[in-house]
Amino acid sequence: MTVGASGSAIRRGPVRPDPGDTGAPDLGRDPVGETPPDLGQGVGQNLGQDFGIDPDDLPDGLVVADETGRVICFNAAAARITAVAAAEAVGSPLERALPLEDLEGRRWWALTDPYGGLLTRFGQPERNLLLPGGREVLVSARYVREYPQGPVRRLVISIRGTEARRRTERSHAELIATVAHELRSPLTSVKGFTATLLAKWERFTDDQKKLMLETVDADANRVTRLIAELLDISRIDSGRLEVRRQPVDIGTAVGRHIQSITASGQSPDRFLVRIQQPLPALWADPDKIDQILGNLLENAVRHGEGTVTIEVAPAQVKHVDHGHAEHTHADGGAKGTAVTVSDEGPGIPEESMGRVFTRFWRGSKRGGTGLGLYIVKGIVEAHGGTITVGRGPGGGAQFRFILPVGAPAYLA
Repeated sequence: MTVGASGSAIRRGPVRPDPGDTGAPDLGRDPVGETPPDLGQGVGQNLGQDFGIDPDDLPDGLVVADETGRVICFNAAAARITAVAAAEAVGSPLERALPLEDLEGRRWWALTDPYGGLLTRFGQPERNLLLPGGREVLVSARYVREYPQGPVRRLVISIRGTEARRRTERSHAELIATVAHELRSPLTSVKGFTATLLAKWERFTDDQKKLMLETVDADANRVTRLIAELLDISRIDSGRLEVRRQPVDIGTAVGRHIQSITASGQSPDRFLVRIQQPLPALWADPDKIDQILGNLLENAVRHGEGTVTIEVAPAQVKHVDHGHAEHTHADGGAKGTAVTVSDEGPGIPEESMGRVFTRFWRGSKRGGTGLGLYIVKGIVEAHGGTITVGRGPGGGAQFRFILPVGAPAYLA
């Protein structure tokens, strides 16, 4: 056996195949009949010479108990998670080194009885258990037997903290709360106006009917947009966001969005467009590019002040989508197109720069779901591009995204 630098210990011995083994290494199995060596024998860094792995290098807590139920390995992660020193745990009975309870307060090892329980059991699936003091951890166990229905020779236990799961659960809860809030307002309006029109159609003038129907239409569009955002988030998180590449004239796309914004009441003088020619031929998903431009320009108009400047220029990119052909210059940089949107408003505080592209981040209280920039980042990265945020020349926020040429391979 070797004892690691932090006190983790593991016996060494040949590895024998375990019936039903999935191919994962059997951590530290002894040959039958081997006399257990002294726990203090030797100092080593590896989890057996056969594997070349130090238990302290593992990201999760690892605890191994021998056939008598005494701990022979307690790595650094296990010590950190349980707040039990490895030197105290190694050599101690498992119940003392790792005194776990289930969520109802029952002692876990007495309840599961790995050494005296069912001989057909080969482990415990991951579940929430409690350490002394009530701290939750995720624990799974593997019962290592020499042969089917034989006695347990090793009990291998994995321990993980619950922080990552808690963050995911909070994120999901926030998403549900945001969706419920954003859906309730337009649906209440739609329901109210349609019920009123159906019940009292004859009492309203044509102008009143038109106004109510326009409101219903606008709220229905708002619901449709929110559902589309949720679908995009689902595809981004699962890596299933599809990019249907076509030739895109990004200068024309910018002009089209500005016309749409000015048609809704914004002054054309508020926008300044600079396009540096010639631009490389850009292959991208036109609908996704419209989403990017729409979100960035809407944010600049809603949250910014003064002139909104849009600059389009050729750019060099180092990383491109490897699913498509790369067109490179002699220096190795790939051709791309950079689009910069900046305003002259108060800008984004330095302490918030790192959170701009996360879910639910809002730069102000002027509405919005806080999902737009998260989706923008996902779309840009799905194209193999990058997006950054900073402070513009006028002091406001400046967003800059770079898209590689991205031509399909058959056109290379």
